[in-house]
Amino acid sequence: MVAVSETIKPDERPAVKPAPRGYWLVKFAPFRTSWAEIVRHGSFTLRGVRSPAARKHLLQMRTGDEVLFYHSQQELAVVGVMTVTREAYPDPTSADPQWLTCDFAPLKTLARPLSLDIIKADSRLALMALVRQPRLAVMPVTEMEFKIIAEEMHAKSET
Repeated sequence: MVAVSETIKPDERPAVKPAPRGYWLVKFAPFRTSWAEIVRHGSFTLRGVRSPAARKHLLQMRTGDEVLFYHSQQELAVVGVMTVTREAYPDPTSADPQWLTCDFAPLKTLARPLSLDIIKADSRLALMALVRQPRLAVMPVTEMEFKIIAEEMHAKSET
């Protein structure tokens, strides 16, 4: 134990492990807000999500977490990668403060949309929440699932 009068040198301080990065998938209908609109605007606020499971996931998102953006209802494909820029706060589209939202900024546009059929066909993604629970609007993904989709499947560089 170090005496109160002693100082700890920087190289003697215990290492602080950074919090692990979270990885997520957010689904939104392109006729409400498309990926192209998000890129053009430079930001996205998820709105109108009214699922207890989605609320739980939104509460777990941290600034800097990376998020796959999925066009739901029409295209059924991952089209881009975003980052969380503002953690959970009450959704302004609801009078009920239990419903939450987060803010995001676009990072990358996929070289080509990655369809749900392609995702389902990849055995490495068989346990992905998108495959098992397709109705969730906000879901966690593992680091491996994220890398397979965002990196291995040919993401473009910067948006």
